[in-house]
Amino acid sequence: MARTRAVFFDVGNTLLFPYPSVSEVCRQVLQRHGHVHDLGAIEDIMPLVDAYYEDRYRADDTFWTNEEETSGVWVGMYSLMLDRLGIDENAATIAREVYDEFGSAARWRAYDDVAPAFERLRERGFILGIISNWDTRLATLLSGLGLSEYLGPVVSSAAEGLHKPDPRVFELACDRVGVPPGECVHVGDHYYADVLGARAVGMTPVLISRRGECPPEGERPIVTLDELDALIP
Repeated sequence: MARTRAVFFDVGNTLLFPYPSVSEVCRQVLQRHGHVHDLGAIEDIMPLVDAYYEDRYRADDTFWTNEEETSGVWVGMYSLMLDRLGIDENAATIAREVYDEFGSAARWRAYDDVAPAFERLRERGFILGIISNWDTRLATLLSGLGLSEYLGPVVSSAAEGLHKPDPRVFELACDRVGVPPGECVHVGDHYYADVLGARAVGMTPVLISRRGECPPEGERPIVTLDELDALIP
């Protein structure tokens, strides 16, 4: 492994998680519109909502390169939830409001190991950055969570018109820090998007699984960012 000079990160399920949860945010938005539903009933529907996303992602993941299409997928997910709850009136408005909620830093939390890991990596002289399939709100979101002070470039798919695992989005991030891919590490939770994409340009990929699950491909993940110290020379 070449000398590492820059470390890039994915965001969702790598650095951040929805707060308190997607289901609870949906419940709160529904309540504002006069629809009172038990949290458990909403959680029971979430596997269908997740399956909707996975089907859309497998069919054509290029929606991540366009802000309108990105928001459309998420609004579609929440519209499915509302349909299963039997809510027709103002469904499109409510679904969009749920999507809008997740543009707020108040609806996200960084994992406890994120800031300490950023501190250690920065003290060791590494440049830190973001490469994420995300909408154009990402930079503002990270700023609101107090993470921007650690970061160089924040490369989001919708803002750049490029998405992981397209090698060009990784090359773009490397160009912005002036470091060749062979001297960069990329940390992310998705084998297809993060590991294969980074590897395709010569970056060193590190797979993270916050729940400790190993992908079918057999790639051994780390569970916490504390493990990065031993992996990056």
